Amino acid sequence: MTGDARTLAEARRRLRATANEEIAAFLQRFFRTGPGGYGEGDRFLGVRVPVVRRIARECRALRHADVVRLLRSQWHEERLLALVILADRYGRADPDERERIFRTYLAHTHRINNWDLVDVSAPHIVGAHLDPRDLTLLTRLARSASVWERRIAILATFHWIRKGDIEPTLRIARLLVGDPHDLIHKAVGWMLREAAKRDRDAVEAFLRRHHAGMPRTMLRYAVERFPPALRRKFVPSRSAA
Repeated sequence: MTGDARTLAEARRRLRATANEEIAAFLQRFFRTGPGGYGEGDRFLGVRVPVVRRIARECRALRHADVVRLLRSQWHEERLLALVILADRYGRADPDERERIFRTYLAHTHRINNWDLVDVSAPHIVGAHLDPRDLTLLTRLARSASVWERRIAILATFHWIRKGDIEPTLRIARLLVGDPHDLIHKAVGWMLREAAKRDRDAVEAFLRRHHAGMPRTMLRYAVERFPPALRRKFVPSRSAA
């Protein structure tokens, strides 16, 4: 199927034309959609991410209101499609359109409700929109009862890591060191690992102050690229612990 998809109905048709029941069943398990899972109740069509990205390129002309309808969908891939479109659109937009996309995003954090949805969008919309010297919003999100808003807070800082500024990451990581959720442990550890590629000394200093209170998963992710001897200082083997 080629050409631009300019209507909501066409965008949905293209997703469903590539849906696969076996993939859907796998994704239901992978994203823990069963009772008690972090993705409980989410529904999948069975469309792989590269295909969603291709359809997003075909849907660049979709009206903003229709993208919002996709973001409110019960189907995971429709929400993913909306976020890929918004992230791409933000990068090409003028200041007024960027503000509209940013406000749309914040108004729908309850629909950005799995880790892949956060990761594909938070750095490109939230991080790109905010001034790294003012972390008021990210501080509020980091203290949210929603695990997805907390993940948005730390993933947004990836935008600044890529520009060489790791201080926002360290400040938000400090708020999340004691977070109870495994998805936050992984996200914070991942961002600290990325920050260490820019300034390992600063991350090492952060870890010296906070490693005793950090969950093991967070710490393992953070030091994954450290030299082995230094890594063992922070994460001794279980047999030696």
